[in-house]
Amino acid sequence: VQLQASGGGLVQAGGSLRLSCAASGRTVRDFHMAWFRQAPGKEREFVAAISRSAYGRSTRYADSVKGRFSISRDNAKNTMYLQMNTLKPEDTAVYYCAVTQIVWAYAESSERYTSWGQGTLVTVSS
Repeated sequence: VQLQASGGGLVQAGGSLRLSCAASGRTVRDFHMAWFRQAPGKEREFVAAISRSAYGRSTRYADSVKGRFSISRDNAKNTMYLQMNTLKPEDTAVYYCAVTQIVWAYAESSERYTSWGQGTLVTVSS
């Protein structure tokens, strides 16, 4: 599976952005999908995940983004989205999308993901 992340940019604190992750090569209908991010000088961290349809499209969020970010997917378009609202300077990072077929219980573990997009930079100014 090849993944292409897009939608990043520069936004003021309190603003919104919508990231997209387009998959190609095969359908991601049977994959769990997730967003991770990596800020300068920090390790990559989990942001949000959405399960495959067979798991009811369950979602998980990092505590730091709960209530502000919303993950969704459109299997017909082979695409995943991350709606980011009320952005904060600490949300500044490169955002990566990823997919996996491992059990949902490990959805927050980056090492369990098998395919990654190239990343899209989100910069939130104060």
